[in-house]
Amino acid sequence: MTSPPTLSGLPPIHGHEELRRALALAHARDRLPRVLLLHGRPGIGKQRMAHWIGQLVVCVEPRLEGPCGECRECRLALRVEHPELHWYMPLPRPKSRGSREREDEALEEARIEWIEEARRTPFRPSHQTELRGLQIGTIRNLRKRVGKGAGTGGRQLYLVADAEELVAQEASQEAANALLKTLEEPPANTWIVLTSSEPGRLLDTIRSRTTPLHLTGLSEAVLRRMLEEEVGAEASEAARAARLAGGSIGRALGLLPSGGEPGPLEVVRQDAFHLLRAALQESPGARFAKAMSYPASGARTLTELFSALEVWLRDLGAAGAASGSAILNQDAAPWLTRQAEELPLDPSGPSRALGCVQEAREQAAGNVNPQLLLTGLLTAMHRELRHDRS
Repeated sequence: MTSPPTLSGLPPIHGHEELRRALALAHARDRLPRVLLLHGRPGIGKQRMAHWIGQLVVCVEPRLEGPCGECRECRLALRVEHPELHWYMPLPRPKSRGSREREDEALEEARIEWIEEARRTPFRPSHQTELRGLQIGTIRNLRKRVGKGAGTGGRQLYLVADAEELVAQEASQEAANALLKTLEEPPANTWIVLTSSEPGRLLDTIRSRTTPLHLTGLSEAVLRRMLEEEVGAEASEAARAARLAGGSIGRALGLLPSGGEPGPLEVVRQDAFHLLRAALQESPGARFAKAMSYPASGARTLTELFSALEVWLRDLGAAGAASGSAILNQDAAPWLTRQAEELPLDPSGPSRALGCVQEAREQAAGNVNPQLLLTGLLTAMHRELRHDRS
């Protein structure tokens, strides 16, 4: 990998041109919704789009195509230094400090540290190994700041990233209800943008108070160009990661090798392959052994594994339909084709197995035992893939 250009702040925004034009026009007509929900696959640029909306809100001379990018407000926004653009994100639960006020302070300190790191390293894989959540203390801190209003009497925007993490933690209702109070009546000249990869996990009362906007993935060509020109990836590595990423720059970054080792999402991709292989085997012992190889806790960290497994199942379906060109995991295309030809696969099995993965994903949000969860998942996948019910 060659050295990428040095950045300090937000990377250039790519894609979503039609949506950006529509938002800029709505802003020009003073009709930009006050509470937005940007949803779509992980790593496709939802938070970057939210920052673009924030820049649009504070820009001194916005244009029909978006913020000018030249005024002082735009420059501060691009450096993630604007005092009226506030970024909140899921964080690990802090160690107890003995009082609610001190724990809220700890969360605010962690938030500032997270933003500093994001400013220094804007290109980061969409992969998390530690449990995080939008803690009730984080929402209390947000509400306190909202209550103070804009420091200069101007416009302000609040970005709440990965808003589904409001319901994936202890005391979730309290955090979600605290946010709900802010969404019901935002102060004058205040906009709130939520981002989510799983909007179905949000409370209905929260979704009903937002204007949802779906973001699609970036094209393979755009991803490849970003990886080569902005990240410094070798052309062959960029092409492979862009193909496997499914439109997600965050996933593409995690698929790139680093320091001679496979990227974190490449490790997950290979692990998901072994899950599929275990599900296809006739012996239940193989499935049980694979499930028992995981820790007995931390089910909420399996999200990326389930996403990778879904891609493998779609590829197996493509192989069964003799659509080799549609297979994303091209390095395993011969194996997938052989499985589809030699095993007694149910033709509709891969699509039903996808439903099993989605059910497991929902159960993982409740932080169940991963070993039991995966044992059940592999058993269900085997049943759907190997038994022809026609």
